[in-house]
Amino acid sequence: MSASLIYDIAPLGSVVEFFDETPRPPDRFRRKLSAWLNTNGSGRLVEKRPGQVRASHSFPPTFTLHIADYGGRGVIVLTVRRTFDIDTGLRFRVKERPKAGQARVVQSIGDGIEMLHLAENREAAEAWLASKTGYSRARIEEVTVQEAGSVEGRVA
Repeated sequence: MSASLIYDIAPLGSVVEFFDETPRPPDRFRRKLSAWLNTNGSGRLVEKRPGQVRASHSFPPTFTLHIADYGGRGVIVLTVRRTFDIDTGLRFRVKERPKAGQARVVQSIGDGIEMLHLAENREAAEAWLASKTGYSRARIEEVTVQEAGSVEGRVA
């Protein structure tokens, strides 16, 4: 499906795959494999921002995938995120949607929304939020049955 469909219908917390429809090169071709991995991967949908119009030019709507965290001994040193605009030539697939009853900790960022944490239930989300500082604008949203439903059958 297109990036604009991901922006429109995929709920925050979904695991989304992105790909360019080219075959994976053999592992022995390290440079080609590295380039291929830049356009083929997956991540959790954590942010959506509407487009903006400025005096000199306009920006399309974007969404961000959380790709990975790196660190050790319980300390995250590096978080990798990738932002896509809805005009990208890549293709996307929703691999997994959040389950009904799960709870998202979200906060508004400008005109957009960012997911800070996805918990198994509201109590776990409240505990996570209570253990963190600096999220005074955060709120908890429960995943509804409609959001947990499938995007299968929609035009891709």
